[in-house]
Amino acid sequence: MTARTLIQRLERALLTLYDPREAHQIALLVAAHQLGAGTHTATLLADPEREIPLSEAQVEVLTQRLSSGEPMQYVLGETDFFGRLFKVDARVLIPRPETEELIDLIRRNEPHARHLLDIGTGSGCIAISLALELPEAEVTAIDLSPEALEVARENATALGAHITFIEADALHGLEERFAPATFDVLVSNPPYIPDADRQAMHCNVVEHEPHLALFVPNDDPLRFYRAIARAGQHLLTEGGALYFEIYHLAADALCQLMEELGFTAITIHRDLCDKPRMLCCRKSR
Repeated sequence: MTARTLIQRLERALLTLYDPREAHQIALLVAAHQLGAGTHTATLLADPEREIPLSEAQVEVLTQRLSSGEPMQYVLGETDFFGRLFKVDARVLIPRPETEELIDLIRRNEPHARHLLDIGTGSGCIAISLALELPEAEVTAIDLSPEALEVARENATALGAHITFIEADALHGLEERFAPATFDVLVSNPPYIPDADRQAMHCNVVEHEPHLALFVPNDDPLRFYRAIARAGQHLLTEGGALYFEIYHLAADALCQLMEELGFTAITIHRDLCDKPRMLCCRKSR
């Protein structure tokens, strides 16, 4: 089957879920992936008659999975994050570009940090990226889901990152898991989308990605931030930093919460779409 034929078939199937531009981009990326790692979409654009080694049965499986709304990253089994390929499947949230911005912020602001804790690690994308970008640091990562930790361990092994993975609950007993003043940096991209927002979200997210990593109750949307920040007062060294990826509509409420909990140097950073997306603050000295 030629690249042109595969792309056209995938596009037609995807038009029921996505606008034409997005459908074309997904089809192009999936087709390029079938030619092997390192193949760029430009290769197919330059040679659309190039043969792609897929059987009719394999094409049908691809088409059915994508047209059901299953995210492209799960279908391919991997995604690019901070210049590295991470395994992803339905056990973990798909890493987003804004989380890459969080990594870059920590890398630039905390080059001398020696002990870091990633809370709610999922695929391990934050912990692994920081371990590789800050090779002198010791990185620990926790998650409540043993299934997510399996994926994170596989990614760490594949990418050569040395991480200590621990099954633990961010909402309960986090302070008891570690000695006081253990970490220079805590980082978390916790669940933060209110349940009320589900109906407005695309089906490829709501119907396929793990709800445990996405949603929080409408009556307590800051529950993870509050629990992690309280634990941070115990776990952080004096002057240690707490970094959150945040729900853009909750920026003001989070700043107030961090101030109430005794943190200083509270700063909101905007993402490339100019939304308030990251919060940094420090344990007072």
